[in-house]
Amino acid sequence: MTVTTTVAELRELLASDAPPVVLDVRWALGDPHGRDHYAEGHIPGAVYVDLDTELAAPPSPEGGRHPLPDLAELQNAARRWGIRTGQRVVVHDDLGNTAAARAWWLLRYAGHAQVTLLDGALGSWRSAGLPLESGIPADPPPGDVVLRAGGLPVTDADGAAELASSGLLLDARAGERYRGEVEPVDPRAGHVPGAVSAPTGENLAADGTFLPVEELRERFEEKGVGEARRVGVYCGSGVTAAHQIAALEIAGFDAVLFAGSWSAWSADPDRRAAKGDRP
Repeated sequence: MTVTTTVAELRELLASDAPPVVLDVRWALGDPHGRDHYAEGHIPGAVYVDLDTELAAPPSPEGGRHPLPDLAELQNAARRWGIRTGQRVVVHDDLGNTAAARAWWLLRYAGHAQVTLLDGALGSWRSAGLPLESGIPADPPPGDVVLRAGGLPVTDADGAAELASSGLLLDARAGERYRGEVEPVDPRAGHVPGAVSAPTGENLAADGTFLPVEELRERFEEKGVGEARRVGVYCGSGVTAAHQIAALEIAGFDAVLFAGSWSAWSADPDRRAAKGDRP
């Protein structure tokens, strides 16, 4: 299944008789001004999506900082964005798609398979010299998409612990957070015991596009993906882990998302935190 759409492909699609819905998921950790950035300049016709309120349920110790949203609420949001049954959707952010992948994963998880990431994110659109529009446009005509869970696998902390011991659990956070040297947002520093460090940023080339398939495959095989019976991924709160799952799919591998991720694991005092370079 195709994971990405190029800028050239998106241009053609937008000019076609059946244009896609373009979702702008402008979000970054510590930056609450995604809507303002969107208003300053976005792909013409793109719909702003708020990650904190539309792509996640309210935070909780059990669910982490970005629990999966209620499916009915996600369906209502998707219809507000204008998504119709069977319609193509292209999602992006302005950060290498490390946030937009959450929308990609959620829609796939909820059974809407016709969704891709704009390779290179908004930067690729800018680099191509293509126009942006400013302001907050009127809401699009409502869609009629029907969402059902089960399109992609997901697990909880118990499942993550099992993956770390009998499969392969990848930690998509930056290396210093994996090692427990810093922890800017979650209750404790460290990583799930047995997890292997695989920072999400290493999936991308300098221009923000995904690395070539062969390079991604080699990267993940070096982490043990090819030999593992099952593969899982987590990050801080289940957002950038979705990007890792997209990269794994490009490379030809399937993976399970630990949705609560480190924010849920570290909030449970009964779960041990490992530190250092080793799993």
